[in-house]
Amino acid sequence: MVSRKLCLAQDPEADKLLSTDNFALLTGMLLDQQYPLEHAFRGPRKIADRMDGFDIHRIAEADPQAFEDLCATPPAIHRYGRSMARRTQELARYVVEHYDGNTEAIWTEGNPDGKEVLRRLKDLPGYGDQKARIFLALLGKQLGVEPKGWEKAAGAYSEKGSRRSAADIVDQQSLLEVRAFKKEMKAAAKAAGK
Repeated sequence: MVSRKLCLAQDPEADKLLSTDNFALLTGMLLDQQYPLEHAFRGPRKIADRMDGFDIHRIAEADPQAFEDLCATPPAIHRYGRSMARRTQELARYVVEHYDGNTEAIWTEGNPDGKEVLRRLKDLPGYGDQKARIFLALLGKQLGVEPKGWEKAAGAYSEKGSRRSAADIVDQQSLLEVRAFKKEMKAAAKAAGK
């Protein structure tokens, strides 16, 4: 991973974890739904604080009820702390089972192209098409992970200078711009009767 300081959680300690731990970043992206983006990306740090470190194997092997309790204890990792705890554990187990716990292998193993990395991301529990494309764009735009064809695979999320997703957040101002863009899109969809 390129040593780049991420600014997704808007909290120095949480962002430091996201910048240095690929599974923490993958988990933050998982939590980014129906919850303010910066709070979602703070979730991994909350888990790390409560588990005395952020370890994919310990998360995967944790007692499900105890892990749910840990994640749902205020301040919870998400508005839906228990269900997101289950999803986080499913994600950890999947990465351990399919990539031997090496999250980075998702985008490096076998030198995959952008289309293959997107497929691998979409295979992750809790990752649909849109989330996978955003994460691929985040890898390319902020972490220097640029498999051949990644921009095409990530679609509009790869556009330079755009403000449409987590992939575009580099500071407080860009967070506000992404939030405004999402609000605009929701209003447009509502106006179109969707």
